[in-house]
Amino acid sequence: MYIIGIAGGTASGKTTVVRKIVESMPQDEVVVIPQDSYYKDSGHIPVEERQFINFDHPDAFDWELLSEQITMLRSGKPIEQPTYSYITCTRQPETIHIEPRKIIIIEGIMAFVNPELRELMDLKVFVDADADERLIRLIRRDIVERGRTYEKALSRYERNVKAMHNKFIEPTKQYADIIITQGGNNEKAIKALQMAISYFLNK
Repeated sequence: MYIIGIAGGTASGKTTVVRKIVESMPQDEVVVIPQDSYYKDSGHIPVEERQFINFDHPDAFDWELLSEQITMLRSGKPIEQPTYSYITCTRQPETIHIEPRKIIIIEGIMAFVNPELRELMDLKVFVDADADERLIRLIRRDIVERGRTYEKALSRYERNVKAMHNKFIEPTKQYADIIITQGGNNEKAIKALQMAISYFLNK
């Protein structure tokens, strides 16, 4: 088994990089574990207060469960991956059954923040992108996928995203084995990463 961590700022292009890796691999040999599925449940917090939760802080994630389930996969055991609603900010009753695969990809903005989780990774990839490009993608995604208004999306960026990126995400670049600049547009870097993974599979 080969565990790959893919980290990087919000809207840096991580999902694009992951998608291109998955598309180049045999379908039954790779599985993606999104860190976003492991947000802590906020169901106990009044609805009107949930919009003020800082989802860009390490404390927003259930690190214990994520590390536990990655350890289970590594030992050959299946997991029931949680699901999370961005609309209600709550963990859903449904889970996703995940079987161990040769390639496990952990993808998330803070995938390298937790030392225990980091130690489980065989390869760490940081996806980097220009801050202005990330802001544009973030606003577009928040409006289209997460039901936020333009004003709320921009406010979230100014209030949390930028500061948390500089404090928690950017410093984890030091742990990366590979840094992909230009986000998901760097075809040469992505191709090199695909070749490295293919080498492991064929080895």
